[in-house]
Amino acid sequence: MARAILIVLDSVGIGGAPDAEVFGDTGSNTLGHIAEQCANGGGDKSGLRSGPLRLPNMEKMGLGFAAEAACGERPAGMEFEGEASAGWACAAEVSSGKDTPSGHWEIAGVPVRFDWGVFPQTIPTFPQSLTDAMIEQADLPGVLANKHASGTEVIAEFGHEHIQTGKPIVYTSADSVVQIAAHEEFFGLDRLYKLCAITRKLVDPLNIGRVIARPFVGMSPDTFERTGNRRDYSVPPPEPTLLDRVEDDDSGVFAVGKIADIFAHRGVTDIRKANGNEAMFDATLQAIKDAANGDLVFANFVDFDQLYGHRRDVPGYAACLEHFDRRLPELMALLREGDMMILTADHGNDPTWHGTDHTREQVPVLLTGSGLKTGFLGKRTTFADIGETLAAHLGLAAGPHGQSML
Repeated sequence: MARAILIVLDSVGIGGAPDAEVFGDTGSNTLGHIAEQCANGGGDKSGLRSGPLRLPNMEKMGLGFAAEAACGERPAGMEFEGEASAGWACAAEVSSGKDTPSGHWEIAGVPVRFDWGVFPQTIPTFPQSLTDAMIEQADLPGVLANKHASGTEVIAEFGHEHIQTGKPIVYTSADSVVQIAAHEEFFGLDRLYKLCAITRKLVDPLNIGRVIARPFVGMSPDTFERTGNRRDYSVPPPEPTLLDRVEDDDSGVFAVGKIADIFAHRGVTDIRKANGNEAMFDATLQAIKDAANGDLVFANFVDFDQLYGHRRDVPGYAACLEHFDRRLPELMALLREGDMMILTADHGNDPTWHGTDHTREQVPVLLTGSGLKTGFLGKRTTFADIGETLAAHLGLAAGPHGQSML
C-alpha cells in the first residue's frame, strides 16, 4: 500500500452504455465522435488545433482498447497495437441518473439507486412556491429566466437585465439541479452564496441533487464571463463513500477542484481549489507531492464538460484532451513505488449530440502503478468497481457494491 490517485476527466465518455436508449442517448459517443470529426477535417478555424485527435500517452495506456470494448470500434486515428502500459477497462453506470453527483458517488463505491427530482421542460420551470420562497427569504426583487437553459446562453440573454434589476438568473437542466447566476460586483459573491444556501434548504423536499452558484463578470453579452468562484451545494451521499472510509482509516483525502462540493465536504481532509484544467493540473501535482502513504488524491478536471461538452465545441474539446495528454507524463513522474493511479470519467457529454446535456455512456478505466496488472481488466458493470479497487489497494475493508479489479 502506498497512495491512491483518482483522476476524473469530467464527461469523457466512450459510448456504448447498455441503457442509453432509456435516456435518449443511443449512439452517443463523446470520444468517438470527437475523434471522427477531427479525422474528417473538423479542426478549429481559429488555429487552436487541426488534424486527427492525438492522445499518445492515454492511447498507450489502453484508451483506444477501452473505447473499442465499450462500443465495438476504436476511435478514429487510435491505431496503437502494442501491449498497453496500464490496466484498462470500460465501465457502465448503474445509478439512475447521468448527473455529476451520481457518477462520482458511484465511482467512490456508492451507486444512486433512487430517482432524483428534476424540473419540467416548461416556462416557468420552477414551482411558484419555490420562487416565492426564494424571493421572500433572500429579499429579492424577483428572479429571471426560470427555465431550462445553457449557462453561457442564459447569462448572455439575461445578464444586462440582471445588472439593471438585481434579479438573479435562475435556471436548470436535465440534471437534478438549480443553477443561480449573478454578477460578482453588482449582486455580490457573498450574497449569491447566501441565496444558494437558502435555496438548498428549500429544494431538499424536492430531492434536488445540487444548487450551483454561477458568478460572472462583464458588462455586455460580448464580455460576460463566468468566474472560477463557482460553488456547489450538494446533498451528502446516502452511504459512506471511499472518501469516508479513507478518512476513517486516519488517512488524508485531498479533494482537487469541485470534488469537495460534490461530496458535500464529507470525507474530505484537504481542499485544493483551482480554476480551469491548467490550474487544476498544477494543483493535482502539488496534492500528489503533499500526500502521504495511505492517502487518496481525488481530482476532477471540469473543463472538458463545462467549457466544451455543454457548449457543443468539438475542436475545443479535442484541444483540451490533447493538452491533458501532453501533461500526463508529469503526473506519471510523481508516482512512487506502490502508488496506484486511475484515470476515468463520470458520464459522457457528446459535443456532437442534440441539446446541451450529459449523455449516458460507458467510461474508460485506465489503471497504472508499479507492479500492477496491465492489459484488459474486463467490462465492468458498475463504476463502483473503481472505488473498490482503490479501497483494496489502500488496505480497506471491501464495500457492499463493487468488486476490486486487482
